[in-house]
Amino acid sequence: MPSKKLQIDAFAMEIGNVADADLEQLHALSISVGWPHRAEDWQFLREVGKGVVATDEIGRIMGSAMWFSQSEELATIGMVITSPRLQTQGTGLWLMEHALKELSGVNLRLNATRAAQRLYLSLDFKPEKKVYQCQGIVTNPPKDMPVSGMCRRMTVDDLPAAIALDAGAFGAARAGLMEKLFQHSNGYGLFRDNRLVAFALCRRFGRGSVVGPIVASGDEDAMAVVAPHIRDHEGRFLRLDTHFEAGDFALFVVRSGLAVFDTVLTMSLGKSMADFTSGEVGAPITYSLVSQTVG
Repeated sequence: MPSKKLQIDAFAMEIGNVADADLEQLHALSISVGWPHRAEDWQFLREVGKGVVATDEIGRIMGSAMWFSQSEELATIGMVITSPRLQTQGTGLWLMEHALKELSGVNLRLNATRAAQRLYLSLDFKPEKKVYQCQGIVTNPPKDMPVSGMCRRMTVDDLPAAIALDAGAFGAARAGLMEKLFQHSNGYGLFRDNRLVAFALCRRFGRGSVVGPIVASGDEDAMAVVAPHIRDHEGRFLRLDTHFEAGDFALFVVRSGLAVFDTVLTMSLGKSMADFTSGEVGAPITYSLVSQTVG
């Protein structure tokens, strides 16, 4: 069992609940490592997940780790942050030990920065796929595109269909998360014969807005549902995180002004990503993550 205290040089760190942590201190923590999360983004994550923080003897937050239950057998881990002054002191491992204790017996997935990959490999996480963080000012929004079906704004009445489509792509029915996303997002859905076949949600995040998830069965449908969001954000900052490096969808994103800014590595512990999806032709695919934190 991981200790509730960790001695760092001349002071001791204590573990606490992220739900009780000061929001402005959490915001300052992510700023300290160059992450774009606003205080509002932290609050959203606390509403859909759980986690721990590491505090020093005078109550300053020096580290964090969060986890998000996607189903009874799958969870994602994110917001694993340690203050720059503690990054070689074992704080990240200590926080992960607390997270893994809470998630015993559950298959896990996370997105690792290059700096953190060694830590996760030491905990037996296996590499899966790269995530391409595409972002920028929308400078070349797509003109009206031919669409096979009807593309329209989504309403709360479309939530059940979106949950089902997302479950087929992600491998778990994330009903609670999707319901919360619908409250915070604008969405476009592609319909054929009154059936939802693709969708994209967009919400405020970080420096501007983020598009995710995008779920579709092919590049053409994925482009059809993301195009309205890109047009809506002409001249403004937009981001999406995708596993697609090449192909029509990836080229479409880059041409719209969202260049690849950075990459992280999706890793898993237990069942692989492929174990959670059918892999059948025509099955839904996650074209853009909700976020690197949530998956």
